[in-house]
Amino acid sequence: MSTLVDAAFRKWTGNLDTHNSLIAIFQQIRDIPYALAAPETQGIPPGERILVAGRGSCGPKHYLLAEMYRRLGVDVVFATIPFLWNDPDFRYPPHLRTLATGLPVAYHLACRVRINNRWVLVDATWDRPLKRGGFPVNEHWDGRADTVCAVKPLRSAIRTAFCRTATNEPCRDRREVELGSLDGERDHGDEEDQTQYYRQKIRIRSPDEIERIHRFMKEFDSWLVQIRMTG
Repeated sequence: MSTLVDAAFRKWTGNLDTHNSLIAIFQQIRDIPYALAAPETQGIPPGERILVAGRGSCGPKHYLLAEMYRRLGVDVVFATIPFLWNDPDFRYPPHLRTLATGLPVAYHLACRVRINNRWVLVDATWDRPLKRGGFPVNEHWDGRADTVCAVKPLRSAIRTAFCRTATNEPCRDRREVELGSLDGERDHGDEEDQTQYYRQKIRIRSPDEIERIHRFMKEFDSWLVQIRMTG
């Protein structure tokens, strides 16, 4: 058991019941500043990384959220969702829009949490000040309904082309139906499976794509700092 996570868990939940603990943990993790590049945390357990760094991306946020929710006795799985950074709703400055154009598919991480016998999407990605940048911040989660996904999921090309039903919904296997998965979503029972899947997906990136991604990450994080400062 992580001492650091345990201390944060006690501080954030106090004497709250399970329902209100879910909300309190969500709010605390949501409001940790989002950043694509964070201090090196190799060797630190996944749940601790964002507490040590003081900021982090969707991965560290939801590793921590899952660990804390499991301490409440709640079932959690990880949801990997493909998307593109060139989202027209993000109010990028011109130079960042140029960098975002043509970036390869990225992979977002959120959680699916079993609440009242239903798998709910819980996404604590964007901290509240980022709403000014066009990001879909989940400001008022009731602890029961799906949150808004932080990104626009890319539809599965195979399903879109070959696997539409009469209602124009994508075909889903039994597990996807149970979880309520978004089109293109891949769900994982633990961190190891999610990490392996992510590494497999990004392994095909070219050196040029990796270089462009690193440039985007640096400029993106600088822009987020500016957004927070203008509030």
